[in-house]
Amino acid sequence: MTISRRKMLTISVGAGAGLLLNELPAFAQQQPQLMRAIPSSGEMIPAVGLGSARTFNVGPPSPEWVPLGDVVRLFHEMGGRFFDTAPSYGTSEQVAGQIAQEIGIHNDLFFATKISTRGGLEVGIAQQEESFRDWGREVIDLNQVHNLQDTAIHLRTIRQAKEEGRTRYVGVTTSFGRQYEQMEQVLRSEELDFFQVNYSLGEREAAERLLPLAQDRGIGVIVNEPFNVGRLFGAVSGRELPDWAAEFDCQSWGQFFLKYILSHPAVTVIIPATGDPEHLVDNMGAGIGRLPDERTRRRMEEMFDNL
Repeated sequence: MTISRRKMLTISVGAGAGLLLNELPAFAQQQPQLMRAIPSSGEMIPAVGLGSARTFNVGPPSPEWVPLGDVVRLFHEMGGRFFDTAPSYGTSEQVAGQIAQEIGIHNDLFFATKISTRGGLEVGIAQQEESFRDWGREVIDLNQVHNLQDTAIHLRTIRQAKEEGRTRYVGVTTSFGRQYEQMEQVLRSEELDFFQVNYSLGEREAAERLLPLAQDRGIGVIVNEPFNVGRLFGAVSGRELPDWAAEFDCQSWGQFFLKYILSHPAVTVIIPATGDPEHLVDNMGAGIGRLPDERTRRRMEEMFDNL
C-alpha cells in the first residue's frame, strides 16, 4: 500500500507527539529553553538545536517518515529552532525540508545548511540553489563551508548570497581533528558568524584552542557529534547516573553529556541528531534548568576519564 507524505504526517500529529509532551515532568513543562546570543548580531536562539546527519537519510515517503515527523513537530513545540543539515547527508536535507513544509513550520526554523563539495564554484552554487528548493525558502539562515572543502571559493558564494539578502549568516565546519590547525588559521583570517566543530566529554581537543579563539573573535560555536558518535553511551552502559547530577537538573546520561557542552561559555548551540521522538524530548531537556559550574565540569571530566 502506498501512503502519501501528507497522510503520514497527519497520522503523526496526534499519535506520538502529544503523548510525549504530556509525559514531560511538570518542571520541564514550566521552564523555558536556554537561549544564547549569536555573537555577530545579538540575535537570540535556543541553545539546543537538531542535527540530521544519518538520522533523516531515508528513502521516498514511507512509514519511516512518521517518527521523523514527530521529531520535527516536538522539536518545534518544545521551543527548538536551529535545524542543521547538508546536501551531503544523503536525503536528509530534502526529507527534513519536506516534513517541515508539510507541518507548516519551515519558515519558523533557523535553517542551517552547507556547501559540501570539492567540485568548484559552479557545483557549490548549484548545491546552494538546491537547498533553497528543498526547504521552500527564499532565505537560508546560515550557510557553511563543510569540512573546509574549497573554503575560499565557497565562502565567496555564501557571502555573495548574504549581500543579496538570500543568506543571513556565514560559517565553516569541521568534523576532523586533523583539520584543527587549518581551522585555526581560518578563524583568525576570515570574518565569520559561526563555526561548527565536534566537541564532547569524550573528545575535548577543540576546547584547547579553537573554542577560546572563537570566543575571542566573536564567532558563534555550533557543536556537532555531542555524543561522540554514540561512544559516550557505550562508556556508561550499565552505570547509574551519579546523584550529584541533580544539582544541575540532569535526569539522564544524554542530558549529562549535553549539559557539559552547554556549560562551556563559548558554545552557542548544540545539534544532537536523532530520529527518535523520545530521544528528542530527552535532548531538549538539556536546555532546561541549571548547568554545571566550572567545578562540576572538572568533576564530570574526572568521572568520565576514570570509567
